[in-house]
Amino acid sequence: MTATQAAAAYAGIELGGTKILCRLVDAGGAPLAEGRFATSTPAQALADLTAFVREGVRGRALTALGVASFGPIGLDPSGPDYGRLLATPKPGWAGFDLRGALAARFPAPLALDTDVNAAALAEQACGAGQGLASVAYVTVGTGIGAGLALEGRALRGALHPEAGHLRLRRRAGDEAPSSCPFHEDCAEGLASGPAVARRLADGRSLAEDPRTFALVAAYLGDLAASLVLSWSPHRIVLGGGVMATAGLRAAVAEAMHAALGDYLPRPARDPRYLSAPLLPDAGLEGALLLARALGPRA
Repeated sequence: MTATQAAAAYAGIELGGTKILCRLVDAGGAPLAEGRFATSTPAQALADLTAFVREGVRGRALTALGVASFGPIGLDPSGPDYGRLLATPKPGWAGFDLRGALAARFPAPLALDTDVNAAALAEQACGAGQGLASVAYVTVGTGIGAGLALEGRALRGALHPEAGHLRLRRRAGDEAPSSCPFHEDCAEGLASGPAVARRLADGRSLAEDPRTFALVAAYLGDLAASLVLSWSPHRIVLGGGVMATAGLRAAVAEAMHAALGDYLPRPARDPRYLSAPLLPDAGLEGALLLARALGPRA
């Protein structure tokens, strides 16, 4: 290891809808510091991150940052909105220049992707999708997002996948208002954490409400079926707070099979096809992968 590598410090940042995670590691991947902050206002969040990183590097040079952010966010380096949050329902964040704000505070190379793309990369590299050529990661929490890792690279296009806003067929009798301010019947509006909370106004948990449980499973099964048909991943990893509900993953798999019918591709018949994440903080691990890819080589 060179002297430059020995003095290196890498920062991984996962900017989520409700919380921000940051981990600092040395050149060998050993942790230096780890922090957790609320996703408050952009000004407060940047102040928290700046103080944490500057203290946590412990005299080392910050070699690179990897950032895994909620979206939508501009990812085209040639575009005018590169690194800027776009139309998000998160108050105060729409239009915020995340990349510019970080670059102004930390003079180091910066790699940026969505939180779900980063999570897909991490689960493919060392998690539930290890050894598979394509892995989709879906988070069902504050919002619904999906990313796809293809042989170690994340899928991007003019923007990035926004599968959480795929329109779904509302079930008969479901008149609950959408939690999405943009669509009345997208996956996020019907089955994200806030959508579930609206359906459980009497205070019961999702596991205690069979009708809501069945509806959420059906909608997430439709979403999974859409990803099977559009992306054809070798595995779908389902994460996020809503998916912690006991029995939900199995119910989603059953609903996906029903939605696909006899058109179910062979890999999707595997009981492991819809998998739980193996990494506790897949988005953060993915952010560190992005950062370390920018670091010096031996």
